[in-house]
Amino acid sequence: MSRLNRRSFLQQSAVMVPAVAAAQSAQGQSDKPVRHAVIGLGGQGNAHCRLYSNNPDCELVAVCDVDPERLAKSASEFGQAGNLRSTADFHDIINDDSIDSVSVVTPDHWHTPIALAALHAGKHVHVEKPCSHNLREGRVLSETARELGLCVQHGTQARSGEGIREAIAFTRDGGIGTVRLAKAINHQLRPGIGRAPETEPPEGVDYDRWLGPAPIRPFTKNRWHYNWHWHWDYGTGDMGNDGIHQVDVARWGLGVEWPHTISASGGQLFYDDDHETPDTQVVTIEYDSAFLVYEMRLWTNYTLEGHDNGVVFYGDKGKVDIGRAGCFATLIGEKPKKIGGGSDMEAHVANFLACVRANNPDGLNAPIEEGEISAGLCHLGNIATRLGRQLTFDRDSGRIRDDEEAEAMQTRVYRAGYELPTNA
Repeated sequence: MSRLNRRSFLQQSAVMVPAVAAAQSAQGQSDKPVRHAVIGLGGQGNAHCRLYSNNPDCELVAVCDVDPERLAKSASEFGQAGNLRSTADFHDIINDDSIDSVSVVTPDHWHTPIALAALHAGKHVHVEKPCSHNLREGRVLSETARELGLCVQHGTQARSGEGIREAIAFTRDGGIGTVRLAKAINHQLRPGIGRAPETEPPEGVDYDRWLGPAPIRPFTKNRWHYNWHWHWDYGTGDMGNDGIHQVDVARWGLGVEWPHTISASGGQLFYDDDHETPDTQVVTIEYDSAFLVYEMRLWTNYTLEGHDNGVVFYGDKGKVDIGRAGCFATLIGEKPKKIGGGSDMEAHVANFLACVRANNPDGLNAPIEEGEISAGLCHLGNIATRLGRQLTFDRDSGRIRDDEEAEAMQTRVYRAGYELPTNA
């Protein structure tokens, strides 16, 4: 298990911005703002629009969504003097050589296909979590970014939170002794979605394009805005939606990458509706010297353990809690002490833009190589849950050993005309 001491960790953080600035100067980058586009205009997509349009180093120049109502609303809210292009076809953005970078904030099943298309067109990418819909997509995306030398920032913005970085450094430097267990906790109340009848898509919506690589299914409102998360064709359940934030922080703090064994159980104890994905899930991810446990329940309110969705690191000298309210260390026999704050999406965007301007993927706080692994843990957890059995993962080959059914779930069948834009 790789480790990074606190001094080295903080030194690395401290030199990141100067290094980016130096690289920018050395490459003779212009002072012109980064020309950015946002693809996908739900709640998080509009958050991207706000953050990028408010950054002085960026000009938001285009937005895209297949829903004409969302598209018109975002274009009106973020357009100034008619300078914001709007389109229902992401290819219009990909093929525009004047655009430097894109945010991919679509349903999960479109994350990798659009990100790959953008990379092949020479654009830098901020891809929301999870970066992939399956394990193979994550590998292809990571390899492509590395081969092309472009920036791909993953949407796990906790890695840009200064307070969380301090807490991770404290933990990895032995502040609570040897850590042998980290628990990633996703507990919240998500209301049911009911049962929705099959209908025609909303007027003006290109539903075939929305489905993209997924199988053709009849339209229902429960396969549409946000509720797509709870269908395996498009989403990754709440482990890949919200739980990935906690899984990523837990893995970061443990200083681990791919595991050797994954076991899981889960199902629906609360929902009785169109959900396909679990409302209750426990995944144990095993490493040589530590376990990462993911615990999810979508039928309880926050603060049951004294914090909201978060991560607990258990050491032999105490524990560290990381949640939205901040980071706290509790040593044996002592009261909790706050040691840091929370996530910082604004800093995450600023980090991405600085790296784009410097063409410096190495300066990213959440590079795609890390996103691939954290998303991959969620995929492995979901595969183990759906099959109801333990998986053995070969860290060298990236294959699931002695289980053809599980191995087949590392990828998907792509609908004709919507294959990944790669020969891998």
